[in-house]
Amino acid sequence: QVQLVESGGGLVQAGGSLRVSCAASGSIFSFNAMGWYRQVTGMQRELVASITSGGMTNYADFVKGRFTISRDNAENTMYLQMNSLNPEDTAVYFCNLRQRTGAYWGQGIQVSVSS
Repeated sequence: QVQLVESGGGLVQAGGSLRVSCAASGSIFSFNAMGWYRQVTGMQRELVASITSGGMTNYADFVKGRFTISRDNAENTMYLQMNSLNPEDTAVYFCNLRQRTGAYWGQGIQVSVSS
């Protein structure tokens, strides 16, 4: 089993920054991919950014140049640095880990951006 716990969300003003973290524990294989997704109530969950255990990253177009994903493999922790936030970034942000045993999700964390 894999457990994912997000932290660091909250309320920030437009133009501000926030960093969210995801701590993974349990049966984690060295080869995996982690990612951040977000979901607004009534909308589909969408990919924000992903990173492999080898460090390859992928970003959704709407966050390119503003968000940076990173991870610490030794600590099994992933981060998302979010800069130049705007109200459209308001959502519940979910941590995801995929490995050969399946895909796992965190409980989600609220990020709210006020105008």
